[in-house]
Amino acid sequence: MNFQKEIQKLETKNQDLKDPSLAAKQHEKGKLTARERIDLLVDPNSFFETDAFVETRFETGKEKFVGDGVITGWAKVDGKQVFVYSQDFSAQGGSLGEAHAKKIVKVFDLAHKTGCPIISIIDSGGARIQEGVYSLDGYGAIFKQIIKSSGVIPQITILLGPCAGGASYSPGLSDFVFTVEGISNMYITGPDVVKSVMGEEISFQDLGGAKMHAEKSGCAHFAYKSEEECFTAVKKLLSYLPQNFVEDPPRQRSILDEVFENEDNPKLVDLVPDDDKKGYDMKDVIKEVVDKRTFFEIQEEFAPNAITGFARLFGYVVGLVANNPKVAAGCMDIDSSDKIARFVRFCDAFNIPLINFVDTPGYLPGKDQENRGIIRHGAKVLYAYSEANVPKISLIIRKAFGGAYIAMCSHELAYDTVMAWPGAQLAVMGPEQAVKIIYKRELVESKNPEQLEKEKIKELKEKFLNPFQAAKAGQIDMVIDPKNTRIYLYRALEALLNKKEDKIPRKHGNMPV
Repeated sequence: MNFQKEIQKLETKNQDLKDPSLAAKQHEKGKLTARERIDLLVDPNSFFETDAFVETRFETGKEKFVGDGVITGWAKVDGKQVFVYSQDFSAQGGSLGEAHAKKIVKVFDLAHKTGCPIISIIDSGGARIQEGVYSLDGYGAIFKQIIKSSGVIPQITILLGPCAGGASYSPGLSDFVFTVEGISNMYITGPDVVKSVMGEEISFQDLGGAKMHAEKSGCAHFAYKSEEECFTAVKKLLSYLPQNFVEDPPRQRSILDEVFENEDNPKLVDLVPDDDKKGYDMKDVIKEVVDKRTFFEIQEEFAPNAITGFARLFGYVVGLVANNPKVAAGCMDIDSSDKIARFVRFCDAFNIPLINFVDTPGYLPGKDQENRGIIRHGAKVLYAYSEANVPKISLIIRKAFGGAYIAMCSHELAYDTVMAWPGAQLAVMGPEQAVKIIYKRELVESKNPEQLEKEKIKELKEKFLNPFQAAKAGQIDMVIDPKNTRIYLYRALEALLNKKEDKIPRKHGNMPV
């Protein structure tokens, strides 16, 4: 055998994989190629491609593309091993057929076996029509693999083109979905079908664009202006995550670890208004407590009355959940409940401790919320927190009323440590509403009901709503000076890091949906 001749053939075939004419098609659309995207994501010279020469066994009436429209392999991102696939829209529109699907399933299986994150870069016209049910079965195999890997390895989808019909359930099943404005589209039925069935004209972006999914549907966790920004954010997210469910998230030690005497922060108390009816941005509080420049928000545009995200506290990765009084007074509603529950379950699956910043008057009332099922959606939060066995710490900043108190900071729902700032209020409902119910008859009979109401509200706040009453009953473990918040949270986290709980022996629970 003439090895030199065969090596030359190999080099020729490898060159054919990088057809510059196909790259031009992508660039004309303002998009990067599948290979350029991988190069942008992974460490230099770390990508090793698998199944590069796979071709479909079906005759589609068109030229066969080497690789069958998807690039698969493994690489490193900031030194961390990952598996990745990138769909190639320039090859048959990135359509998914049998061979294409088998390549994706194989790389998912390798990620699962080795305990490494999987990153899916999607840019596909959907199922390859010429292959019929074989392409549909391919999606079934992929979905099964995604579900099998759920809670075992982190799964990240980067949506950089169309993703239509059944294909959209792939990002729908993953842990985090990244999009780019102007090029990302995800929908069950496209604008043409919507027009023919519903008589409604709608653009691709309004129907399933990045901005819509990031703000309204919640199907996307992030939306960026460019692919470069998007990949930078993916790398940042990975820096907070463990490789799999067995490992702990990576700690990044800093000089602050050893400096405790300078941890007081008197600015914190000035961020929260004395008037408990005034709003403020809870993100300002969070950023003053966690390690500087480490707060990484998840689903920032969706349900902004709740905040979810990752940060570091003395180098330790924590998952943060907070009410935001700046939006809807921090009330919890259907969308915020879904957002919180999903995030909590992810953190629990991957050993990330949870810290809550609580300031909420309760669940949002009203016909719309009740008709749309706030009961079952709100129940997801209760289920997620009760089920989670990672360290759970809750800090009550100002208000914790009703069902929201139970969900966000109740010891009986299995929170490990509950703290409160002085002036925090805990109750079934706000004092104004409570007085109207408790003293209804007295107010009706009073000659000066307005004055009586003010007096009773003041009395209720002083006697029953203050944190010291809750502390007497053991509902709050510590009432702390706001300036010491950072060190108290760190000490609680440090004490709970080795927490272990036995799992309930059962096949699985039945979470409300």
